Amino acid sequence: MAKEKYKYLPVAEDSNDINVREILDKYKRFWPWFVVVTAIFLAAAVAFIKYAPNHYTSVASIIINDEKGNGGARTSNGFDVDLLSGGLSSNSMANELGLLTSKRLMFNTVKALDLNIQYLNNTDFVAQPLYDSSPIKVEILRLDEQKLRQAIKNETNILTVGYKGPGTLQVTNEASGTKIDAEFNTHVDLDFVDFVIKNNTADTTNISSWTEVNVKFLPIKSVAAAYNRKLQVELIDDKATLIKLRLTDRVPKRAEDVLNQLIFEYNREAIEDKNLIAKNTADFIDERLSIINSELDSVESGKESFKQVNRLTDIGAESSMMIQNVSEYNKQQQQVATQLEVTGSMLSYLDSGSNDLLPANLGLESETNGFVTNYNDLIIKRDKLLAGSTNKNPLVVSLNEQIDLLRSNVKQSLLNQRQNLVIQKESLRKRTGFIGSQIARMPGQERQVRGIERQQSIKESLYLFLLQKREENTLELSVTGPKAKIVDNASSSGGTISPSPKIVLGAAVILGLLLPFLVIRGKELLNNKINSREDLEKLTKNLTILGELPSIKTKDSELITTNDRSVLAEAFRILSANLQFVGASQKTSDAGVSIFVTSTVKGEGKTFVSTNMAITLASTGKKVVLVGGDLRNPQLQRYQKSLDKALGVSDYLVNKEQELDTYLQNSEFHENLRVLPSGTIPPNPAELLQTNRLRTMLSELKQNYDYVIVDTAPALLVADTFLINKYADLTLYVTRANFTEKKLMEFTTDAVENGKLKNLNLVLNDVAQRNLGYGSKYGYTYGV
Repeated sequence: MAKEKYKYLPVAEDSNDINVREILDKYKRFWPWFVVVTAIFLAAAVAFIKYAPNHYTSVASIIINDEKGNGGARTSNGFDVDLLSGGLSSNSMANELGLLTSKRLMFNTVKALDLNIQYLNNTDFVAQPLYDSSPIKVEILRLDEQKLRQAIKNETNILTVGYKGPGTLQVTNEASGTKIDAEFNTHVDLDFVDFVIKNNTADTTNISSWTEVNVKFLPIKSVAAAYNRKLQVELIDDKATLIKLRLTDRVPKRAEDVLNQLIFEYNREAIEDKNLIAKNTADFIDERLSIINSELDSVESGKESFKQVNRLTDIGAESSMMIQNVSEYNKQQQQVATQLEVTGSMLSYLDSGSNDLLPANLGLESETNGFVTNYNDLIIKRDKLLAGSTNKNPLVVSLNEQIDLLRSNVKQSLLNQRQNLVIQKESLRKRTGFIGSQIARMPGQERQVRGIERQQSIKESLYLFLLQKREENTLELSVTGPKAKIVDNASSSGGTISPSPKIVLGAAVILGLLLPFLVIRGKELLNNKINSREDLEKLTKNLTILGELPSIKTKDSELITTNDRSVLAEAFRILSANLQFVGASQKTSDAGVSIFVTSTVKGEGKTFVSTNMAITLASTGKKVVLVGGDLRNPQLQRYQKSLDKALGVSDYLVNKEQELDTYLQNSEFHENLRVLPSGTIPPNPAELLQTNRLRTMLSELKQNYDYVIVDTAPALLVADTFLINKYADLTLYVTRANFTEKKLMEFTTDAVENGKLKNLNLVLNDVAQRNLGYGSKYGYTYGV
């Protein structure tokens, strides 16, 4: 209703639209802060780019070779051990990625490259790493890790090696003040390390081109851990075995060397693993050969003794026809016996409870060979993980479960194979027995000779078979290739990845603009005071704001004068014009308009507004009377000293015999303005304000004057204003910028909603120039 009734007044409309120009204008007045802070950040960014250590990235690519070659083996229940037919499974690739990022592998790499010894050039503002460009090289003879950690705490792990002349060096510890004279290739003994300094310059004639180099000793584990954190290993595609390795370092050559050495260490360990399997297989074959050789000697010696005792010669010709019939069965029996012997040996090896690698390539069935190969692979992977973790590691537990499963599968497969061989052997035995009945008439010596020869043939076949497998295993051991094939050797792009000038300068500009914004915005959010018309509009959306009054300087007069063209005078003229419009709509008779001026608390400027408003209205030719309605703390005498002890409202309300004109005083500010001071401070102001004589006083004043302006008490502090507000045609409610708390406006809106204050209109006092009115908001001014 207020917005429709006073639509000609500058009341803001509700809108959710974001006005970018308005937001920019809000912060535009703080442009010096934005410029200064941005300049500071840019200067800091330039210094950072100039002095911050540069970092480079090196990249290498490898392919993990699939060494199984036989696809996925199946267990007896149809379970695929290798999920990717003909290639490495996803779990296997995850294991390989884990190995490449393992602490052990990086530890070996750091140790091989001596990266725990760092060479620094301390002549620049920021120490620069020298790496292979160092004129000296330190070779460690002894390193005490525990004492080195203590030296790091005491900062005595950094030495300065200075060149003092031909063949003369000086080793200085700046932290402890120790100085040691030394020479190239001579022993230097310190508490935590013993080392030898060697010349690392290619041109020995130019050895004196350097003055000093800082040498820093670090634990290998800490250096390896630092490089492990910087190492990135990723699988290019889930279906491929191509792996990309990326490392960031201050020295590109050092990053390349680390990646190349890491690949070398990975291949070296893989070759050692393969050689370990081949060695265990060779040991198993040699052990079986020794046993079979002794058994073969025993059979041959028994055959020789039997023939000597029984004086037998070659009896084959006598039974060639019969032997020809059973030769085929004997051949099959030999094959079955060989398979049974090998199967029995493998079962004995499994029953021994050993957790070592199983011998491979012994001519077993393809299914059993697949189980043995997968079993050996899992044993190797588990042993590698145990080198850097415990048995409680989830990966180790998973591998142990797979190993137990495969071990049971291998054993079950061997048992099944042995059972099949026993059945086959029994079948052959029955067939041979049928023919044996036919040669039963042959001398017992012939049967014994055939039995001995049969045992001899079995042992010889097994012996030759193992000899062949030993040669194959030896050949495989001698031609072992690397597991990781290098696609691209480690190389650096050449350009620094950090600090990036574009990113750093861009971040400096953003921070330079963001920091002042955040500070200003933070002050706004933490500020609980009303500062501008916009703040007041948000808090009192249904109330009319009649005007804003500018802040005045201390030396300026608080009261406007005749023909005053100051900003304060113009603000009161605008307020007067708005007030006259509102007053005309509220006026119901020919009597004057009573305007009550109040505020929430003391100090918001209600007396200031009342006095200047009365002067402004009087300047328009209207008859105005200014009434001191604050009986508890009168303030009108601040502007007119003659009112200090004058009788006024309280005296009129008490003394019913005196006429009102007796108490009216002439104003010093305008001839059309009369003043009715508050009078003597009574002990019971609330009771006086509730008498009918107050109604009579205000009615008489309205009959004699065009405007009756009443300076009342603060509404929050006492109830006086609420008691007399029923006589008001209009209520001017004064708030003060940067003084009135926002939460106090809830009291104002509640008072209006509850009908305690009639026809309330707001006035914002003491507004800063930057927040003043719509002219400042939209950038318009008008010269005087």
